[in-house]
Amino acid sequence: MADIKIYTSNTCVFCKAAKQYFNDKGIEFTEYNVDKDKDAVDYLVSKGYRGVPVINIDGEDIVGFDKEAIEAKLNN
Repeated sequence: MADIKIYTSNTCVFCKAAKQYFNDKGIEFTEYNVDKDKDAVDYLVSKGYRGVPVINIDGEDIVGFDKEAIEAKLNN
């Protein structure tokens, strides 16, 4: 099973949609909320990202809730 991390915020609609997508498919993930986790903020800033969600699947970042990219990565 893939190692999935989702970087989110409390007010992000796309973050909620991404989490719902994985929950609906029964796919486990770890959530890192930038509103509560300074290390999550530091990670995103170090990568040059300025928004959420950022979905990391097996070490590869997908910026935004891009279902096509997520499904392509999960089907590899």
